[in-house]
Formats: sequence, C-alpha cells, structure tokens
Amino acid sequence: MIYIRSSLYMLGMWIFTPIFTTLSLLTFPLPRRTRYILISGWARSMLWWLKVTCGLRYRVIGRENIPDHPSIILCKHQSAWETLALQQIFPPQVWVLKRELLWIPFFGWGLALTSPIAINRASGREALKQLVAKGKERLEQGFFVVIFPEGTRVAPGTRGKYHIGGAWLATHTKTTVVPVAHNAGEYWGKNSFLKRPGTITLSIGKPIETAGMKADELNQRVEEWIEQEMLLLDRK
Repeated sequence: MIYIRSSLYMLGMWIFTPIFTTLSLLTFPLPRRTRYILISGWARSMLWWLKVTCGLRYRVIGRENIPDHPSIILCKHQSAWETLALQQIFPPQVWVLKRELLWIPFFGWGLALTSPIAINRASGREALKQLVAKGKERLEQGFFVVIFPEGTRVAPGTRGKYHIGGAWLATHTKTTVVPVAHNAGEYWGKNSFLKRPGTITLSIGKPIETAGMKADELNQRVEEWIEQEMLLLDRK
C-alpha cells in the first residue's frame, strides 16, 4: 500500500507542477511578496496532497516563538518535506540555496520567481559577501530568510557540519534568529521515493537576538539547540 500511495503522490506532483509553474510565470510583473504568496500555493497544495495520498501530517511545537518581524530561520535539513512545510508555517520567506537549483526545468523557473538568494558555493568568501548583501535587501523588503546550516539533507540520527553562512548573515545584519528542528526524515527520507504515514513534529525554538554576538558563537548556540531538540524528538 505504501508504494501505491507514494506513487499517487508523485503522479499528482508530476502533473500539477508543470501546469502551476506555467501559470506562475504570469506573476512576473507583480510585487515580490505578491508573487511569493501566489507561488507558495504550490507548496500548500503539495502538503495537502501528501496528507491525502500518503497519510503524512504534521504538528508544530513553539509556534508562539515566531517573531512578528523579518528574521532568519536556521533549520535542520532531513527531507524534501520541510521545503514545503516552512512555507505554510512561517510568514513570507526567501531561501538561500545553490544557484544550480534554478536551472531545473519548471521547478527552478518557479523557484526563481520567489526571489531566492542563489549562491555559488564554490566562490568561498565572495559567497558570504553576496549572502550579506542580498540577505539584507530581502530582510528590508519584509521577508524571512530560510537557511539550512548543514547545507544538505542528513539522515535521522546524524548531523552535518553547521556552516557559518546563516550565523554570518545574522550577526552582520543584527537580525533575530529562529532555530528549527523536526523529524521529517523518519517519514520521508533523503532522496526516498517512499513516504511513510504518520505525524511529523516540527519544533520552533525561542528567538535569539544576535546584536553583539560573534558568528561562530551564534552558530554553535544554534547547533547545540537544534541537536539537543533532535534528541528529544527522536525519543517521542
């Protein structure tokens, strides 16, 4: 049954995504936030379809910790699920991502219209300068900024290296940071076709004010909270 359910989900995504992306291209003349609200309808639709076909739901702990002003979300990365769910849980947002994602037909074209911060990771320190410049601009435009500090998806029970980029942006713009942990990888693994039914738990930590903090200090604090919270989620 899990194979049939997962197949139905993928079939719906393959059919709906090209159609939605084509319609999304028509939003190009609209303001950035308006474009985002319309285009993020794809993510909300896919979450609904995931629940219908695969029986995969979610719950949120700490929703009250979401700031009422643009902030930087530093989130655990285990699955494709959080790339959908964060759009439904948090206010309008932009993503820091590798520029190659924008080259993917249909998906990348729609993604480009959401005003992401596309970085060339191979450019080293120049990438940090670009991140701060574009990140500051997006924050001033009223967007939250989403960053996966580990850079890539990691399997449940493991951790990747927490890169400095998110903390660097936060400390150089004096922006509030919101750490986020979740156990989505237990239900929808990295590059996995199968989606297990159940309820994902996403936990939002207390906001961290970054004024006066060093980037490495902030990065360590975020890592400690996320990984400690992951241990708690794994026991539930």
